[in-house]
Amino acid sequence: MKLTHLDQNDRPKMVDVTKKDDTTRVAVASGQICMSQKAYDMIVSNQTKKGPVLQTAVIAAILGAKQTSTLIPMCHPLMLTSVNTDVIELPKLPGFELQVTAKLTGKTGVEMEALTGVSVGLLTIYDMAKAIDKTMVISEVKLLSKDGGKSGRFER
Repeated sequence: MKLTHLDQNDRPKMVDVTKKDDTTRVAVASGQICMSQKAYDMIVSNQTKKGPVLQTAVIAAILGAKQTSTLIPMCHPLMLTSVNTDVIELPKLPGFELQVTAKLTGKTGVEMEALTGVSVGLLTIYDMAKAIDKTMVISEVKLLSKDGGKSGRFER
């Protein structure tokens, strides 16, 4: 199997997508953060010292998706047309699930943008609640679905 991010001299390169067709592309990723009951209760009731944790995590997820190409070396800078973040309360865990949907019309997929958005959003929750609970665990970061491009649809 030929690796697409190495040239003929085994040097790293960004894949040339010039000749690919523009198509509508959508990716959905998710992840979870598990925490103490105290941290969960304080976040849900907006009682943390750092302010509204979940609202800030949504903004961070959007910014993370937009900054993917500056964080992941071989990712193309993309003109995202939409980034949507859903926060799902998981009281029995206790914790939260973030789902990020990234969209665009372009030559390359948005899976990394959705995954980066989830990761940055979850890290923001950790940062804003670490004074309450340093034992929080981020897990289950995964691609749920993607659509568009030559490879078509994927659904977990």
